[in-house]
Amino acid sequence: MNRVLAGSGQVLLYGLFALFIGVFSGWPVYRPLLADQAVLKVSFIHHGQRVADCRPFSADELAKLAPNMRTPMKCERERSAVTIEVDLDGVTVYRQVAAPSGLSRDGPSSVYHRLQVPAGAHRIAVRLKDKAAPGPFKYIRDAQVDLKPAQILVIDFDPEKGGITLS
Repeated sequence: MNRVLAGSGQVLLYGLFALFIGVFSGWPVYRPLLADQAVLKVSFIHHGQRVADCRPFSADELAKLAPNMRTPMKCERERSAVTIEVDLDGVTVYRQVAAPSGLSRDGPSSVYHRLQVPAGAHRIAVRLKDKAAPGPFKYIRDAQVDLKPAQILVIDFDPEKGGITLS
């Protein structure tokens, strides 16, 4: 009698566990985006320009250096922060000043931002500046895009492809 009760209790508990797994495997429904939404992702890693220009060593400075350290030019390591702005239909939706990484501030600046936007036709303007000096943005990309629902548009920076890319 005890074996029958133990066996039926075990079957009941396994059944409840399977029911629990079955219910929560499909409920609640996860929707990463609404039906009429698309995603803009700003994602890149880029070295800013050097803060100071390279300059030649003077004769006295070269004489003070060890023979194996005598290079003709002195270049500071520190790099400028990278500034990016993204406009959607004439409104600035994202602005970031990304500091360079590294202890000496000589590494690349990295940017990652995800933005949900309504699907449809949009005018996107992206501006990037990799030098700390005041002045206009060095790289500018202005494009008309038609975003479909659930589409992901990645904004990247690749100097070999001419600068700012949309893919």
